[in-house]
Amino acid sequence: MTESELKALHDFLAGRFGAAQAPVCEKISGGQSNPTFFVDYAGRRMVLRKQPSGPILRGAHAIDREFRVLKALAGTDVPVPEAILYHAEADVLDTPFYLMQRLEGRVFEDCALPGMAPDERRSIYFGMAEALAKLHSVRPEAIGLGDYGRPGNYFERQLARWSKQYNESDGERIAALDALVARLPALMPPDDGKVAIAHGDFRLGNMLFHPTEPRVIGVLDWELSTLGHPHADLGFCCMPWHTAPDEYGGILGLDADLGIPSQSEFCAHYYRHVGSDAPLLPFHVAFALFRFSVIFVGIADRVRSGNAVAANAEAMGPLAARFAVRALEVIDGVSDHARF
Repeated sequence: MTESELKALHDFLAGRFGAAQAPVCEKISGGQSNPTFFVDYAGRRMVLRKQPSGPILRGAHAIDREFRVLKALAGTDVPVPEAILYHAEADVLDTPFYLMQRLEGRVFEDCALPGMAPDERRSIYFGMAEALAKLHSVRPEAIGLGDYGRPGNYFERQLARWSKQYNESDGERIAALDALVARLPALMPPDDGKVAIAHGDFRLGNMLFHPTEPRVIGVLDWELSTLGHPHADLGFCCMPWHTAPDEYGGILGLDADLGIPSQSEFCAHYYRHVGSDAPLLPFHVAFALFRFSVIFVGIADRVRSGNAVAANAEAMGPLAARFAVRALEVIDGVSDHARF
């Protein structure tokens, strides 16, 4: 934050929480979307999330939706930080922002979980499956989120949305991604009517785990959340089994002795806790890889426009093609770790 932004934030916080010394702010590294900061003020340890500066795509960086879903999930079994306040105006930090509780725990960016014993790795993955089951067990209408998205035909709408976003990119075309846009609609299963709160980016790096236990204490980064099909999140969770360690930290090709459960074991654990055994299909994982590919295209677009958030954003662009290729491998049944 600039000096003027820090002063404006100080004045804002003083008006909400009372006069105190200037806030201590620290930008959190990582993440490619909404700038995020630790903010300590008047004995409160908080996290601030804001929209990025500059032009943004319509509907993107929806921090108002993040705040709403965090607020609604308070009091459920879903582990989320407390949502403190939302400021819709751009008069303080040049964009809207919100504040939430800062939780103390562990974040694992590397899906291989280096330095852990095999049984610890297994427990961490199962803890993630249990957190996802808790989310999908919540009835949206019971917590005021019945209008949080349009129920039904989720994958059809999502395919249209992400295909449109890719087609609107001014970057070079990606042959594998073009092929996915053409092939995925025909592979889409019939709508079975299942509706849940879909996180939209449910993966290990967006989980905050207890400091010593393999238990999720905070699900983070709700920007892409909506009402959707639960298998969208489950498919997203399964991406690491189909991507290599240098492809955003996947686990494809790693030694089975690491203790990480197979994709089928992970899904079975989720099914036991959510009370369903509807099969995860290759389409669901391919769709997740497709959507992440388009996200990487968007990151590359922001790099070219000079509006990227993370320092490593430039390295993310080439992953668009690699994720598209991995999705085609899943569709064609040549992925080594399909095990659907």
